[in-house]
Amino acid sequence: MIENIREPKQQRAIEKKEKIIEAGFNLICKNGYYNTNTAEIAKAAKVSTGIVYQYFKDKYDILTLGLEKYGDDIFFPMLKNKNIKFKKKDFDKFLNQMIQHYINNHKVSNTAHEEIMSMIHSDKKIANYYYKRELEMTNSLKEILLNNNFKDNNLSEKVHIMLGLIDNLCHEVTYHKHKDMNYEIMENLVIDNIKNLFKNDLV
Repeated sequence: MIENIREPKQQRAIEKKEKIIEAGFNLICKNGYYNTNTAEIAKAAKVSTGIVYQYFKDKYDILTLGLEKYGDDIFFPMLKNKNIKFKKKDFDKFLNQMIQHYINNHKVSNTAHEEIMSMIHSDKKIANYYYKRELEMTNSLKEILLNNNFKDNNLSEKVHIMLGLIDNLCHEVTYHKHKDMNYEIMENLVIDNIKNLFKNDLV
C-alpha cells in the first residue's frame, strides 16, 4: 500500500534503495518494462520483494527514478560534456563522432530506447522527462557550438533540427534496418545537410 512507502534515513537503507533503483532500471533496459516484474528486480538487487515495496509503490516508481538517475547516460549523453573543442575544418569529424556515439548508445540500450519511446506516447510523466531533457540537450549542444565560435543565429532552432536528423538516422540504423538503404550514404547526407544548415554560423 502506498501509505507504507517510506523514505530511508540511515545510510545503509539509502544505499539499499539506490541499489534497487539501479538494478531495476538496468533490468528494465535489458528486458523491457512489461517483461520485468518486481520479484525479478528484488532478485537482481539481492533484496526481498518486501524490501522493494518498503521504498517503492511499484516498478513504475523504479523506472521513473531510474530515468532521473541513469537515463541521461542512455538518451542524452551530450549533456555530460560541454567542453568539447574542435576546429572549423573538423566540424565533419565532430558530427561523425557524435553520430557514431549515438548509434552505439542506441545499440547497447536497444530495448530501453524502444520501451521508453513507446511509453512517451502514453505516459505523461515519461513524456515530460523526455521533452525536458530534449530541450536541455539542445541548449547544451548550442553552448558547445557557441564555445567553438558559431554565431548565435537561430542556433537553438538549428540545433534542434540537427538532433532530429541524427536521432532519425540512429533509429533507422538501429531499429528499422531497411535492406535496400545504404546507411553510409545516408549518414553522409545527414552530415551534408547539417553542415548546410550551419554554413553561415561559423565565424
